[in-house]
Amino acid sequence: MNRTQTFVVVGAGLAAAKAVEELRAAGFAGGVVVYGDERHRPYERPPLSKGYLKGGDELGSVFVHPPEWYRDNGVDLRLGAPVLEVDTEGRLVRTADGAQRYDRLLIATGATPRRLAAADSSGAPVAYLRAIEDSDRIKAAFGEGQRIVVLGGGWIGLEVAAAAREAGTEVTVVEVLELPLLRVLGPEVARVFAGLHRERGVDLRTGTRVASVERDGDRAAVRLDDGSVLAADLVVVGVGVRPNSDLAEAGGIGVDNGVVVDEFLRASRPDVFAAGDVANAYHPVLGRRLRVEHWDNAIEQGRVAARNMLGGELGYDRLPYFFTDQYDLGMEYVGGVGPEGYDEVVLRGDTEGRVFTAFWLRGRRVLAGMHANDWDAADRVRAIVGTEVDQSRLRDGSVPLEDVAG
Repeated sequence: MNRTQTFVVVGAGLAAAKAVEELRAAGFAGGVVVYGDERHRPYERPPLSKGYLKGGDELGSVFVHPPEWYRDNGVDLRLGAPVLEVDTEGRLVRTADGAQRYDRLLIATGATPRRLAAADSSGAPVAYLRAIEDSDRIKAAFGEGQRIVVLGGGWIGLEVAAAAREAGTEVTVVEVLELPLLRVLGPEVARVFAGLHRERGVDLRTGTRVASVERDGDRAAVRLDDGSVLAADLVVVGVGVRPNSDLAEAGGIGVDNGVVVDEFLRASRPDVFAAGDVANAYHPVLGRRLRVEHWDNAIEQGRVAARNMLGGELGYDRLPYFFTDQYDLGMEYVGGVGPEGYDEVVLRGDTEGRVFTAFWLRGRRVLAGMHANDWDAADRVRAIVGTEVDQSRLRDGSVPLEDVAG
């Protein structure tokens, strides 16, 4: 790789920041150009629903690098500059200001919250959480005497609910399934989170759909399919995200629930790579494609993509990992159940006291594992995921985790 080459990154989030950091650390001396839609330099998004939303983290703590890092490392960071077209034949990206040639291209465009048309068209106060400004707006609605309604009982919805309750806000969460987080955790563990929020005063409405959202003066009125009406100073919609893959698709790059890449994060067009929330990558250990929307994945895929842009053959085989902090419950999860589901969940510890571990099994194989407030078990949980175990020993809480191998 010589100084005359230029690598271009489309997207200026966490995956992009880690990719350019790795390029420079590996000695790449050519041009590096990063395009971002937002006017903020790359930042981490988890604090937007955790520490920053709760007021404990300062804004400066969310940014990956200080401003001078990009200057000192020769990274041409072009913010507020949406890419309008990717031309893989001509090896160009085009913006309103012109075209930029690339030798290697990384697509790290992330994802966008799924919209709820009934809410958007209502004229009522409605918010989604993805950017810094979104977190600021939601936080401004917190406080004693304030009421928010959260539509969706996923990770974002529950973290917003927890932050709001800790600020004294009245909170209702509306979830279409019988339990929050049901698709991710299954009923055995999802019940723990439902109980946690109800115990903290959240009005958790499950098995319920939104019939309409209406404006009521400066407030919102959310009508449910059971006929009840919820008044809110703000409605927060958290019903998932969609990958920002339209630009790639228009450029002739293979797309299917994100940009399709192999285990080396290479896309269908020459010298094009993808990383982070937008990448639907083949996982060599799990033997299937998956798109992961979490902080750890953005960091590690950004690094691996950079190495392979430099000519490496480094397969991305890291197991999915995510974490959450809600009230006094901290949780880390590793692995993934996948579309075939699981046979059994093994719970060890005190689920009532919310200090426990959980393992999802198919046969003897551990598909995923988590701990809740059991920080000493974190490394042992990770070590077990992906292995085969003796189920009877795993079920026996007196047997140490390191002694449950099959």
